[in-house]
Amino acid sequence: MVTLPIDTAKVRLQVQHSVFPPRYSGMVHVWSSICKEETPRHLWAGLTPALIRQCCYSSMSLVLYEPIRNTVHSLTSKPGEEFGYTQRLLSGGTAGAISIFVFNWTEVIKTRMQTNTGSSTVSSTAKQIYSSKGILGFWAGIRPNIARTFLVNAAELGTYDEAKHHISYFVGDTPMAHIGASSIAGVASAITSTPADVVKTRMMNSTNTEYTGVLNAVKTIWSEEGVSAFYKGFFPIVLRKVVWCSTFFLGYEQLRTLNPFKN
Repeated sequence: MVTLPIDTAKVRLQVQHSVFPPRYSGMVHVWSSICKEETPRHLWAGLTPALIRQCCYSSMSLVLYEPIRNTVHSLTSKPGEEFGYTQRLLSGGTAGAISIFVFNWTEVIKTRMQTNTGSSTVSSTAKQIYSSKGILGFWAGIRPNIARTFLVNAAELGTYDEAKHHISYFVGDTPMAHIGASSIAGVASAITSTPADVVKTRMMNSTNTEYTGVLNAVKTIWSEEGVSAFYKGFFPIVLRKVVWCSTFFLGYEQLRTLNPFKN
């Protein structure tokens, strides 16, 4: 809820093509334009599917991460060896890829609502998607989204787990370690995932045959807008990831200590 306006600015920046001058010049300009031309409420467009996505996708990712990590470790390591960074990255990415495949529809609806300058609801947006593309429309951009989510979760869960392991050696398993590891994970996630995020957003927002596939989308964006287009919305992504990861992982670690099933 706190970071959704940052995400809305990121999406608006990513979907604008190479027009001169561009409609939006940056994150703050997106916010001011939305407040002036639409309503401040549009900063939280897509809140309902965003919350559904986070609750379902994030929960499933976290539930899957440790079993996958333990399985990968048992298959690739000798008894007694510690978890490796590569194992953490692979496990985090796999958990995220599986989860987003199941819940891709929430992100399609969210993206459409965030780019709609008029009034829209979850049901009206879902009906529009279904009428134009059928049930498969809810899995638009699934390939770049899986790639993006694999990178995001590998960087977030894998890097967070690795960074916490090293930071805790100096400060203990404390909130300071959790915040430090979260910030590192947020920056790593933004750097690695932004290009795939741009392609995913463009394909999800497309209502026609603008892109015939992932490779076509990459080629089109590259030829028409240049390499820099793959990092549109990068600053909002970094800001949101650092804030989101710090809030999320700190809360997650504190909740883990409140085990109601302890004897």
